[in-house]
Amino acid sequence: MAEHRSMQRAALLDAARTLLSEGGTEALTFPALAERTGLARSSVYEYFRSRAAVVEELCEADFPVWAAEVAAVMECAESPEGKVEAYVRQQLALVGDRRHRAVVAISASELDAGAREKIRAAHGGLVAMIVDALGELGHGQPRLAAMLLQGVVDAAVRRIELGAAEDPAVVTEAAVTMALRGVRG
Repeated sequence: MAEHRSMQRAALLDAARTLLSEGGTEALTFPALAERTGLARSSVYEYFRSRAAVVEELCEADFPVWAAEVAAVMECAESPEGKVEAYVRQQLALVGDRRHRAVVAISASELDAGAREKIRAAHGGLVAMIVDALGELGHGQPRLAAMLLQGVVDAAVRRIELGAAEDPAVVTEAAVTMALRGVRG
């Protein structure tokens, strides 16, 4: 029985990723989850109390994998500048990944305080990955620089997700340039 519940929960999470990827937050409904998994709608409530609970669990499952992918690419870089570039590029490369879309899909206002705190902590771990490289580059306040750098990445993510007029590759290059050279370009 426990194995069956685990498989159903995994199927629900996979369906949620697909729904978020295909249609954004509006697509993530319990009736849609039930339809995708073949469960009765009432059965979905046995696994999750709300949409926010689904997103919270997706974040707990997917964010560490996503962060590990960023860390792995950074480890291959041979210089602090290379680490910064890898940090930016890999995060932006993951924008289209349905795991990433699930992480950012529902606005923080729809999550309870505990869920928001877990997501903030996960993002804090991501920011911590780049602090040493920024220190090696001579930043007097590398933690602050890391948070500002993540702000550039987050803005680029939003620009790509909005389907802005620019090609995602153009947005990525602009973000990398901003990260490495500031506003001088």
